[in-house]
Amino acid sequence: MSDRSRNAAANTGPNAGTEVAGRVADVLLLFAGGPRSLGVSAISRELGVSKAVVHRILRSLVSREMLEDDPGTGRYRLGSAAVALGVSALRGSNVRDAAAPVLRRLRDETGETTTLSGLVGDERVYLDQFESPREVRMTVEVGRRFPLHAGSSGKAILAFLPEERREAVLARPRAALTARTVTGAAELRGELAAIAAAGTAVSLGERLPDAASVAAPLPGPDGAVHGSISVCGPLHRFTPEEIDRYRGLVRAAAAEIVRARDAVRP
Repeated sequence: MSDRSRNAAANTGPNAGTEVAGRVADVLLLFAGGPRSLGVSAISRELGVSKAVVHRILRSLVSREMLEDDPGTGRYRLGSAAVALGVSALRGSNVRDAAAPVLRRLRDETGETTTLSGLVGDERVYLDQFESPREVRMTVEVGRRFPLHAGSSGKAILAFLPEERREAVLARPRAALTARTVTGAAELRGELAAIAAAGTAVSLGERLPDAASVAAPLPGPDGAVHGSISVCGPLHRFTPEEIDRYRGLVRAAAAEIVRARDAVRP
């Protein structure tokens, strides 16, 4: 039995409200660090709670948009309200403060927009950006959810996730956002292996047809990757020579952000 299962089983004190709150938190935490979607049976087994109780909790969370359900599969995933909370927490964390001066300098050095992304569930969201001063430039939508398989910022995260979690993402259907989006699991595995070896990911029209980017992962204090940074701009400006230069720059910038974040940790 996992620590979370033992905690759920031990939560049998006289305060029913505390017990229910603990069970709701346990359910949400399963989604925070595990598979993107879960069914009632899997949650019941993991937490040692009856299916009837789990189902009531899930329906309550769905009604508040903390979870979304798929009637076709009977499984649940994080909802828009949970993602919004995750984004709010990430934007208020010290990684955003640590990243800001580095990404601003990276923007000035490259002349292109620089971004910070965070992992929320099994998707990513933009947490911050520093826009290029050029008249023709790329901008991103801060707070919007994106899949991990399309674009350099997502793949820089996906390549460094634990194998079980990465394979869970690859086992699901993947939409082609453009004609250049790679959706085949075998081809994606090959790309992710190359990204892991290089320490950077490149996208040439994978998420947006005329946009390109180079990204590097951002490991969290626990060593696991929780986000990424990128340089992004119009596709025609990302020549092979510039891409090679940006690879080194984003790797160095990511390392600097991690050092700055860890220096101010309590």
